[in-house]
Amino acid sequence: MGALVTHHFLFTTEVVSPLELDKHSGAALRGNFFDAVWTRFCNNKAAPTCAICPLHSMCPVSALVAPLREENERGRDIPRPYVILPPLDARHYEPGEQLIFGITLFGSIVQLFPYIIMATKTLEAKGLGRRLSENQGQRGRFKIKQIESYNPVSAERQVIYKAGKPLVETPTLSVSSTDVSIRAGTLPAKRITINYLTPTRILFKEKLVHHAAFRPLIQRLLERLTALERAYGLEEAVGLTDRWRELVELADHIECSDDTTQWEEVKSYSRRLLHTTPISGIQGRATFQGDLAPFHELLVWGELIHVGKNAVKGNGWYRIEN
Repeated sequence: MGALVTHHFLFTTEVVSPLELDKHSGAALRGNFFDAVWTRFCNNKAAPTCAICPLHSMCPVSALVAPLREENERGRDIPRPYVILPPLDARHYEPGEQLIFGITLFGSIVQLFPYIIMATKTLEAKGLGRRLSENQGQRGRFKIKQIESYNPVSAERQVIYKAGKPLVETPTLSVSSTDVSIRAGTLPAKRITINYLTPTRILFKEKLVHHAAFRPLIQRLLERLTALERAYGLEEAVGLTDRWRELVELADHIECSDDTTQWEEVKSYSRRLLHTTPISGIQGRATFQGDLAPFHELLVWGELIHVGKNAVKGNGWYRIEN
């Protein structure tokens, strides 16, 4: 572990017209983000997919929202280079209120952050949330007031953009394996509670996991971290796959002593594909007991990269509680 670096950004916005979000708004935010980047920068909108576009190898749209790698051993698609951090409650926002959400970028993809900045005006114009009668059937609108780069381990923050100021500062904060080790060192060795903040959809032996379970969590984390390191790591990932079997075998000895999670039924609608996709998963708290020390760093990485299906839409976001 250690080939990946994560970059975290917090968007503070001011609501301009009434705006209403569903309980799980990550998919909506991800959709708006996709549309904003695609609308602003795609030079071949007639192409039905990035895969058949001759420009995809040098295109920020392909890199940010539909990354492709011809050499990927499991096919052309690779993990998306970001995750959305949505608001964690369903609510109605009135004009003047703050709406805050985040985005995490992985590894070298931070070089494309200026494209995200340039797409923000399109993001604002498209609106967000439900179509409301008080908006004449339109979605609510917001204005981005501030963007911060932050380190969720050290709690450091850097304001890189303020509305009305023409210059955007270069982000200087990121999370490396050193930060992960520091955070891991604060965790208890025998008992950990994981708070699944958003629906976490995990498959184990090709079946959905409807209750908190440690081995499926560890297997999916290992797969995801390995894939992200291979795709976006700043150096060649070494050693992680060698530890897979050992960690998975150790995970069988970890017990779930308290499970208060519940299954959240959620669907995501694609305006591009014109159909809904289930993105349901478990949400709530689960406490695990046993020799947890070997898993500390992997679990901390999971706080940063999320786990399971639909992580790009904000799913699989959890926090470790001592």
